[in-house]
Amino acid sequence: MLDCKNITSLYVHIPFCKHICSYCDFTKLFYIEEYATKYIEQLFKEIDSYNLSQLKTIYVGGGTPTALNDHLFESLIKRLSVLLSDDYEFCVEANVENLSSAKLEIMKRYGVNRLSIGVQSSHDKILKLAGRMHNFADTKNVIALAKEYGFSNINVDLMFGFPGEAINDLIADLNNIVSLDTNHISIYSLTIGKHTKFYNDNVKEQNSDDSALFYETVVSFLREHGYKRYEVSNFAKPNFYSKHNTVYWKNQNYVGVGLGACGYINNIRYENTKNITKYLNGEYISEKEELSSDEIIEEYLLTNLRLEDGFLLSDFKNKFGKDFLEEYKDKIETLKKDNLVVIDKDIFKVTDQGMLLLNRVLVTLL
Repeated sequence: MLDCKNITSLYVHIPFCKHICSYCDFTKLFYIEEYATKYIEQLFKEIDSYNLSQLKTIYVGGGTPTALNDHLFESLIKRLSVLLSDDYEFCVEANVENLSSAKLEIMKRYGVNRLSIGVQSSHDKILKLAGRMHNFADTKNVIALAKEYGFSNINVDLMFGFPGEAINDLIADLNNIVSLDTNHISIYSLTIGKHTKFYNDNVKEQNSDDSALFYETVVSFLREHGYKRYEVSNFAKPNFYSKHNTVYWKNQNYVGVGLGACGYINNIRYENTKNITKYLNGEYISEKEELSSDEIIEEYLLTNLRLEDGFLLSDFKNKFGKDFLEEYKDKIETLKKDNLVVIDKDIFKVTDQGMLLLNRVLVTLL
């Protein structure tokens, strides 16, 4: 068993969905009551096996956690709530069509203090194309309802690059999303994974030039409206950064439980089985890898350079006993000449251009 002493972050995967979206390649299953009940029972056993307590962040993702019936949903949220410390972030993902008053009341009762809602678009035509089961009027109603229940820390997901989407569609989306007045927005370009409906329908991803233009438009627009891009795909008002996701981006330890979940504990990265039969039989972890010293440094750079504020050179030195500027001197000079990175006293970070060409930055360094 992995040593989870001092672990303060937990990811919980709920794989069930009432429908499958056209772009989704996450670990998911159609919702069947019998399987969902058995799954939650086994999930609790897996959670118990880690002996967790005093957690600072819990993130319940999917799939669609809110696809669970109210009884199962309450048992899950109640069970997780007892693991929290005094100062915590407890976040639950939700879809617009099943974020009900009952589920909001359950979450409020057991201390959930952050919601992440899959909006994806404000254009009903695009929502239909993507296989979503809501329209934008539903989105507005659900977010207003969540606020009535006292939820102020709300993220909404938005995607761009759908077939036929023009820049004016994106700008209209951004105006509509900002009008929802949430404190956090996550924005992703459409990627086409194998075994998705879009892949089977031969839908193509947006070309690189259009994707860059859309992304730059997103960054500029949201900055003008008071949102800081603190990570390549995430924008927030002050004091509303995702604490749980920042654990990932700072390459810190976390436990992952549930079908297909990943975890990172003391330089060991693991992945749970995606086979529901094996999982229900108590066979959780399918792959486990202990990272070498070089791989640990690579992971540090891969994650921390996604952050707009980068990382502290002194932190790198403390962790790895190496002077980053000396170790990567020639590579840094190449990136600086192309205005992709900047050194600001004790901080190393990418520029706006570097964020746009993040893969190039990482390939150069690694």
